Amino acid sequence: MAASSSVKVVLLDIEGTVCPISFVKDVLFPYALKVLPETLNEQWDSPDFAKYRDAFPSEYSSSKDALEAHVRDLVEKDVKVSYLKSLQGYLWQEGYASGDLKAPLFPDVVAKLSGWRRKGLKIMIYSSGSVAAQKLLFKHTDADPSDLSPQVSDWFDTVNAGLKTETSSYEAIASKHPEYSPQEWLFLSDNVKEVDAAIQAGMQSMVVQRPGNAPLSPDVPQRLRVIETFESLDDDLHVRAS
Repeated sequence: MAASSSVKVVLLDIEGTVCPISFVKDVLFPYALKVLPETLNEQWDSPDFAKYRDAFPSEYSSSKDALEAHVRDLVEKDVKVSYLKSLQGYLWQEGYASGDLKAPLFPDVVAKLSGWRRKGLKIMIYSSGSVAAQKLLFKHTDADPSDLSPQVSDWFDTVNAGLKTETSSYEAIASKHPEYSPQEWLFLSDNVKEVDAAIQAGMQSMVVQRPGNAPLSPDVPQRLRVIETFESLDDDLHVRAS
């Protein structure tokens, strides 16, 4: 693990990095499934809903029952396909707007985001959830003020960047901001395969091991930097000496 270059961009995962995995698995996913039947019945033929419906393969977009069954199957199997992620974001809109949904952030997140911004760093998001869903989450957090989306300079998902475990996705993200070299990016994620892919693309990267995340295999701390909180990072985004 060589000494790092100066960081200019902090690229953040969401689930298991800035908010608990349980919020996504136990709150967001069930909420979407709960409101799905009513949404299908009331909005099936509406122009606003049509683009989400028509993004599904034709064998599922032809009937409400088929689409609902397919959505439930995808969620149960935790399949990350873009048309599902887009629909989920649409279904969450009302929940966030009504206050039924509010994203709980880990306690160190807000202060660190603000501090990084004051230092002139760019903060960007890369999540398997759609960009629309990412923006909803950051607009409706448990922070005060609740809307943290102005802190974020750019947003990436599997549609505009690619799969998060592929090196080419991080190369694509870096190429969209050529003013920064890959070495000036720091990607923080709970997923070891994602961290490996970012490093292969030339970025700096660390594993974030939060409460509720899956245990790491014993070899991971031997070859990658692992932090449990953003407070472990000093003002230069190096891991503080213990």
